[in-house]
Amino acid sequence: MSRVLIILVNCNGWRDTLECLESLLHLDYPDFMIVVCDNNSGDGSLDQVRSWADNRGVLSVEYQQHEAEEGGVRGSDPLLVLIRINDNLGFSGGNNVGLRYGMARGDIGYYWLLNNDTVVEPDALTYLVARMHGDFKVGICGSTIRLYHDRAKIQALGGGHYCHWIGLPWHYGRFIRWGREINQKQSEARMNYVEGASMLVSHMFLEQIGLMCEDYFLYFEEADWALRAKGRFRLAYASQSVVYHKVGGSIGTSSNPLTISYTSDYFNIRNRLMFTRRFYPAALPTVWLVIVAAFFVRLCCGKWDRAMMIFRLLFNKKI
Repeated sequence: MSRVLIILVNCNGWRDTLECLESLLHLDYPDFMIVVCDNNSGDGSLDQVRSWADNRGVLSVEYQQHEAEEGGVRGSDPLLVLIRINDNLGFSGGNNVGLRYGMARGDIGYYWLLNNDTVVEPDALTYLVARMHGDFKVGICGSTIRLYHDRAKIQALGGGHYCHWIGLPWHYGRFIRWGREINQKQSEARMNYVEGASMLVSHMFLEQIGLMCEDYFLYFEEADWALRAKGRFRLAYASQSVVYHKVGGSIGTSSNPLTISYTSDYFNIRNRLMFTRRFYPAALPTVWLVIVAAFFVRLCCGKWDRAMMIFRLLFNKKI
């Protein structure tokens, strides 16, 4: 059975992280380690996680970023590794620190990138590994993501489809209620990205495709990863792997312009332009028009700072 390294990125969100860690302790998969990569939190997150580990009798070790990326102490085999990062590297950068740690160790078969504002079913990891095991052409596998606060609702069936002409993703299953029959093969056939709240990645994928692109900071890393691997690796979906996601619990993600956080709004729009310029330059005119529409929506909502932010992004080619 391949060893799995579970990677959580935390930034001032220790309460969510502890709830996620509690659920991971109940996994039925026999061989895994957990890494918490802390993006320079100012709320004492690592102290809280360390205290939790001590109280639960969980063997843990803490490294600075450079120590972790060299593989840590040789022969050390704790259940929980805490990595202190001195800057906020974002989603991709934080995860990459954990990925480098696992690759330097040399004993990891799969990497489970899991949002810290999730909780998982005990068999979630087992089903992910089972879907990927023996199929070396599968590089990334997703889970059934259900909403934490309304578990009858689905956020994504593994992933979704990114329409490059308008620069927007569409999560499969977002309007489906839990309990309906899920066609796993159909979902896999439609996906061109895996939902980033839960991604199982193979070691072979990392060796051939490389780490996540850190240019984005937040959003579009999953689509970038999948597109870079197109033609070499497939995407997969383990329908019985169930993860509950708080959706925006860490950074204020929302599709509603009235409730979305400034950080989420900025990176969503900035990265849409960056991703389009990088991979689909022919689609820039239509994506630009969609973002112009978002500009007017912010104006109509009285979000003047957001409207000006969008204006600057639209006319600044050095994003």
